[in-house]
Amino acid sequence: MESKTNKAPKPPGAGIWVSVTLLWGTVFYWTSIFMLQLASLRLGQGYFHPSKSEQLSVYGIQVVVLIVFAFVAMVVKGTLDPGSTKQVQRWQNISEGKGEKIFVSFAGSLATSFFFTALTALTFLGSSEFLGLMVDFTIPVVLLAALFNLAAGIVASLIVGLIFLITKMGRKRS
Repeated sequence: MESKTNKAPKPPGAGIWVSVTLLWGTVFYWTSIFMLQLASLRLGQGYFHPSKSEQLSVYGIQVVVLIVFAFVAMVVKGTLDPGSTKQVQRWQNISEGKGEKIFVSFAGSLATSFFFTALTALTFLGSSEFLGLMVDFTIPVVLLAALFNLAAGIVASLIVGLIFLITKMGRKRS
């Protein structure tokens, strides 16, 4: 009889891809709105002052964009890394206590926070005419907002790391 602890983890399926993308896409959607408003005011460029109802309307569109993005990312990742061997190896390293301790997936959190700022800006621009929104971004506003949003990426990485520490996930098993 084979032990489950010696069995290699399976690569993430569509449910994991969609749920993780929706989780982080939602977190960074809301932080991106704040950072885009801050950058617009700071630089005195563009116009970005959506009401709460406009933010929720665009969020509905963003959810669809995130789901499509999750499936595209899953297909691309499957093409670049058949069988998700790198991801499976990373999971095994974490389960053996070889993973990050405090800032979990630090580089990934930074890249994600930066990328989702641009995605949020594009979703607002793309849906502005359809929803009748007044939105105007300049490239410097989006870039500054993305830089500001790196702070949210650092905090997200730290929170996940603290959860790992508290739950003792990723500790070397004896």
